[in-house]
Amino acid sequence: MTEARGPAGPDGGTHTRHAPGTPCWVSLMVHGLTTTQEFYGALFGWEFRPGPQQLGPYVRALLDGAEVAGIGQLPPDRHLPIAWTPYLASDDVDVTAETVRLCGGTIGVGPLDAAEAGRLAIGSDPSGAVFGIWQAAEHLGTGITGVPGTPAWNELLTFESVSVAKFYETVFGYEEEAVVSADFDYLTLQIEGRPVAGIHGVGHALPRDRGPHWITYFEAADVDETVERVVDLGGHVLSPPKDGAHGRVATVADPEGARFCLIESPR
Repeated sequence: MTEARGPAGPDGGTHTRHAPGTPCWVSLMVHGLTTTQEFYGALFGWEFRPGPQQLGPYVRALLDGAEVAGIGQLPPDRHLPIAWTPYLASDDVDVTAETVRLCGGTIGVGPLDAAEAGRLAIGSDPSGAVFGIWQAAEHLGTGITGVPGTPAWNELLTFESVSVAKFYETVFGYEEEAVVSADFDYLTLQIEGRPVAGIHGVGHALPRDRGPHWITYFEAADVDETVERVVDLGGHVLSPPKDGAHGRVATVADPEGARFCLIESPR
């Protein structure tokens, strides 16, 4: 992780409509919806509200009354990787979806309406990493950031950053800023000079069972304590807590295998 702040500042403030290309929501599709709610409810203090019904069994997670993430249930016959998926804001999901196709990506779901909440599509970039596209109506996206239990950053883990960055820049209009290092392949995607997401090229260090994928960082008050809680709740530690330039970070997985990072920002 590099530039530490995602779509909003660290003040825990609420949001207006997100600029196109901004990660505005994260969603997780699982086989056990009830058990997954129990895990994240105990881990982050989330409460849950059902809907929209057009997405099948689906709930929105709330923290202090503000929506922070979504969790849905996969059909029993769908054996897809269980993964947190970031949704990138769009003013016109149909146009964005067509641009994805023209730039070598694919659209696997939609575009389709999610009741009065908005319109969405789910696609993948040319390397196969899955992401969502969200055109907001009543649901603007994540309603609070900068406090424990909220998304803090989204990062693409891929083979190398340069070629796939061109895809995202063309589709969403990002600018990029590379981290200058001989042995660290990383760049940030920026909107109006503000970093909103990262691309980390890790070559053959990618997990063989996952391939290129997006990973979400969630804010934690104390990463070490939160990692212990992950294990107590049936999750797994993939990379133990360590200090970095932007805080203390750990990588973990929930009981169904969805990977995510925990970050404790410097005080």
